[in-house]
Amino acid sequence: MSAEIQRADTDQPEQSRKELLERSPRRTNPALILVVIFTLVFAFIIAWQWYDTRNQIAGLQYELAKRLAEADASGKESRNLSTEANEAGRRAETKLSLLEAKLAESQSQQLALEALYQELTRNRNEVTLEEVEQLLLIANQQLQLASNVKAALIAMQEADARLQRIDRPQLSPLRKILAKDMDLLKAAPYVDTVGISLRLDNLAAAVNTLPLAMEFRPPEAGSSGGQAPATESKWLRLVREAWEDIKRLVRIQNMEKPDVALLSPSQAYFLRENLKLRLLSARHALLARDGASFKADLNAAVDWINRYYDSNSDAVVNILEALHQLQDSQIGIELPRISASLDAVRNYRLARDRENR
Repeated sequence: MSAEIQRADTDQPEQSRKELLERSPRRTNPALILVVIFTLVFAFIIAWQWYDTRNQIAGLQYELAKRLAEADASGKESRNLSTEANEAGRRAETKLSLLEAKLAESQSQQLALEALYQELTRNRNEVTLEEVEQLLLIANQQLQLASNVKAALIAMQEADARLQRIDRPQLSPLRKILAKDMDLLKAAPYVDTVGISLRLDNLAAAVNTLPLAMEFRPPEAGSSGGQAPATESKWLRLVREAWEDIKRLVRIQNMEKPDVALLSPSQAYFLRENLKLRLLSARHALLARDGASFKADLNAAVDWINRYYDSNSDAVVNILEALHQLQDSQIGIELPRISASLDAVRNYRLARDRENR
């Protein structure tokens, strides 16, 4: 068949060959079928993959568009936030510049205040040290001039309290010296110089009221005539009263001390003044801590009072008792000196003045 067809193809024209081919029965090739099936399957697979890929691409495009839209919205929001952040940043920078200016101003004010505080502190410390020196000077004067341990101790305690308010470590040695001097004063025997001085002043003031021995008068005797009778005549009563007055003109008494000195008014005046001077001299000896002179003046005062004044008078008895009590007072006690504290304060002030220069 194939040979005939080949011959027909070669001998006959093309139209006749077609006719022959159409008339001849067709035979299917299995390999061709397999190829066609494989091609169809491959084409289906390719079509399916293309469709699936297209769907995936469409989904990706949709997702991408969605993400782009979200990114665009986020970008707009980010730009808005960025704009707001820039505005906030500019406002913050403005505020920061204002704060820096205020900080610089406050720092300058702080420096000025610190300098002023240092100046005031230095001046206050200087004033406090001057006050401490004056208090120690007063305490030293109270000891040396008045021998008043209590007043000196009070002044030193006040000086220590003012040093404590300064609260500086450099003042510790000074406070130790001050505490040592205060301990010495506390250990010293106490003599009530002020009280004794006041008692001597009161005794000197009472001298003018003391009666002299020569001024003693016996008590007046009662009238010996008794009561006049009611029927007594006026003339008899007048005579009797005149007689009573005459009897009072002359008195006879036993003086117990026949050697009582009779003093003229001027001598009595100088006696009182000398007695006052003796008491004032005893007061001066008391302040000077001169025990011998103190006792000598008191003994002289007691001797004069016993000799010239009325020992039966209550005022004389009281003043003699007071003088005997004062004679037993021990005033000749050596008081400690506090010049170490005063010298320490002065040396500290001099050292500070050198440092400040």
